[in-house]
Amino acid sequence: MLPITADKVAEVIILARELDRAENEFDGFVDQLNDDEKIGLVAIFWIGRGSFEPEDLAEALATAGREATTPTADYLKGSPHLADHLEAGMAALGVDPSEAEDDLYRPA
Repeated sequence: MLPITADKVAEVIILARELDRAENEFDGFVDQLNDDEKIGLVAIFWIGRGSFEPEDLAEALATAGREATTPTADYLKGSPHLADHLEAGMAALGVDPSEAEDDLYRPA
């Protein structure tokens, strides 16, 4: 079970796609997540980029908890493919964040 909801991951994905204009929003949103949610976000990211397999979610969560030395927002922003990795991680875990993204993102 993921310690973060698909809606919250979808929000991070949307903000990550708009980092040029929404970096402060991204930082604020990620910073307000609780520690378990931040760990879950990093684990999903790692699964999406291929560092862990979906069946190794528990290990990814444990590793993310142990290795959390950099603020999560700063760590995640270091990846130019952050949104893609999060989407791939969610898909690998059998969760489709696109519906949540569609609900959250309504361009003007």
